[in-house]
Amino acid sequence: MFKKLSSVGYALEMLLDLCTPVDERDRIPIEDACGRVLASDALSPEDLPSFNRAAMDGYAVRSHETRGASQSSPVRITEYARVRTGAALPEGFDAVLMLEDSFLRGNVLEVTAELTPYRNVSRIGEDVRAGDVVLGREHMLRPPDIALLGAVGIDEVEVFTRPRVAVIPTGDELVPRSCVPAPGEAREINSLMICSYVKLWGGEPQLSGVIPDDRDAIKEAIKSCLDADLILISGGTSVGERDYAPGVLEELGELMVHGIRLSPGRPTALGSISGTPVVCLPGYPVAALASLYLLVRPAVKRLAHLSDDVPRRDAKLLRKIPSRPGYITFARVSLRDGTADPVMISGAGILSSVARADGFVLVPEDLEGLDEGERVEVHIFE
Repeated sequence: MFKKLSSVGYALEMLLDLCTPVDERDRIPIEDACGRVLASDALSPEDLPSFNRAAMDGYAVRSHETRGASQSSPVRITEYARVRTGAALPEGFDAVLMLEDSFLRGNVLEVTAELTPYRNVSRIGEDVRAGDVVLGREHMLRPPDIALLGAVGIDEVEVFTRPRVAVIPTGDELVPRSCVPAPGEAREINSLMICSYVKLWGGEPQLSGVIPDDRDAIKEAIKSCLDADLILISGGTSVGERDYAPGVLEELGELMVHGIRLSPGRPTALGSISGTPVVCLPGYPVAALASLYLLVRPAVKRLAHLSDDVPRRDAKLLRKIPSRPGYITFARVSLRDGTADPVMISGAGILSSVARADGFVLVPEDLEGLDEGERVEVHIFE
């Protein structure tokens, strides 16, 4: 039996209190910076554009010479220059006349629209001024951000080092994925899911080999990972005689939570060793996934200086979702035409239920399920 079950909210609060955003920094080429988080403001070394340029194809003209021009009363000018979009505006001209507002008759240009100074012109520094903050500290760089940095002549950026997340799979029954499991064995796949999510959420996973259900072996595996920013242990987290992870955590450091009111996901534990936060995840993959999303995701995001905004969508339930009072229920659902169809409510080991789902609904612990037709918020799987 678990001595005391903690709420998901309490467990998350304890874990986040242990997670200090990583302050180490890397300087990297912008080609490698997509998805990274700026550790300092990126300042533009130059104006963008650095010259007055045509904003469209047409004719460079002097705007004052177009005064009074209209469709019914065109103005004729003899000094102009043909320009293309993006070309430098020739000296002495201050506007660009669109092709559809002009007729070229020999060497004379008939103008049918009056222009103001710098009409259809991108002026020097219109986009960015030299010295401007192009992108601010803690901004996660996206492809258009990378393009903007390149446009102002920035080739390298200072970014926060990705948090190092140690992943330790445990279990005597686990075999490499390349093996055909014998009866009683299982391919070790939790680390594949965990490491994939750690990367997706901004961390750098460091995977150990499979550790057997042996107290000393688990202890040594944890000790070897104490230079990480976060340690994740998969399996051996419950209260069975060979579930050693929580006990080892308590022996080496502080066990703050063992058992949370989450279904599936109850056998989750967390604490710290020498200041390093440690999360013990259940061995059943769906239970591990629930704890990953509700606890590990916010922790990794905080360490990586990233916001924790899970994509969400509103939908109407196609069928009732039963739940266990006193527990938050992690219910997998598929989405179709604005409706959410529960894929599976129970079954912590049924990994295919996640592959068939688009996201999950959280049933609050004070409810006895959600009824058919209710509006729900679906957290989208990434």
